[in-house]
Amino acid sequence: FSIACAVFAKNAELTPVLAQGDWWHIVPSAILTCLLPDIDHPKSFLGQRLKWISKPIARAFGHRGFTHSLLAVFALLATFYLKVPESWFIPADALQGMVLGYLSHILADMLTPAGVPLLWPCRWRFRLPILVPQKGNQLERFICMALFVWSVWMPHSLPENSAIRWSSQMINTLQIQFHRLIKHQVEY
Repeated sequence: FSIACAVFAKNAELTPVLAQGDWWHIVPSAILTCLLPDIDHPKSFLGQRLKWISKPIARAFGHRGFTHSLLAVFALLATFYLKVPESWFIPADALQGMVLGYLSHILADMLTPAGVPLLWPCRWRFRLPILVPQKGNQLERFICMALFVWSVWMPHSLPENSAIRWSSQMINTLQIQFHRLIKHQVEY
């Protein structure tokens, strides 16, 4: 699902960075972080390999808690910007690919009946339950393939007032504001 989302985001030009980005930065970065939200479950792929991180997070927040929220995305980005040394060169398209991978996992979990607490610590669960447990794998594969195929053949000449172009401008504005906030925090 993260690969399909990465292809969609690049072809839809969700941000100027993604539009100009390198496929070899965006897709591997998305794959790298797509399993990260499940670090809160000790039996997940990452949880089994990083038990020393997974168990405390699971005890503190439970599964599909904090790590499946927008607050976690902003916390990870803020930590990244504040703690990663400037000598580490990480391309902007790779960083956006990482965010995309993380968000694609949250989006995929929103498609299940359990949903996700996007606005954690609020307990509201956001869900679009089209993936039912009995038929989840087949429908999930179909949705991923449909998104991927549409992303590859998506028209590149979308009008300027289309929803995709509008969301691209909104994401770019949010990104600029986030950078200003982080820069302001670092200066003081």
